[in-house]
Amino acid sequence: MGVYRVSGGSAGGQGLIQVPILGQCLCAGFPSPADDFLEGALELPRWLAPNPPATFAWNISGDSMRGAGIFDRDLAVVDRSLKAGHGSVVVAAVDGEMSIKRLVIDGNVPRLSFDNPDLPAFAVQELAEAEIWGVVRFSIRWHIARAGLVR
Repeated sequence: MGVYRVSGGSAGGQGLIQVPILGQCLCAGFPSPADDFLEGALELPRWLAPNPPATFAWNISGDSMRGAGIFDRDLAVVDRSLKAGHGSVVVAAVDGEMSIKRLVIDGNVPRLSFDNPDLPAFAVQELAEAEIWGVVRFSIRWHIARAGLVR
């Protein structure tokens, strides 16, 4: 388990924080708080993750959110303390599996949508079980291989 640094110094005197990288890719099951599922930590300036206890990083698997600029092997930084609203990119537990989707509120009907025109939107009521787990603050894309993070 390593620490991946994004910045070498403090940001505006606020310091750096470590965000856990969950070892399971989004869409691959529910993470356990057990250390066995932690792949490492991402060190970020505090202004990028203002609520460290509620912030997690997750590897993305697949291209269902390419319209949002989130691609396979990106890292999504998720904040569980944020309230999701229309248009938010969210992490949702859908039928027991974690998935990244866009929340679209159509009238009074919340829908979880892929940001890929080749895939359909579906109403939350159509699902056996769906719960918003957190809101994606931002994503990170490496343009070189990441030792220990490449799947």
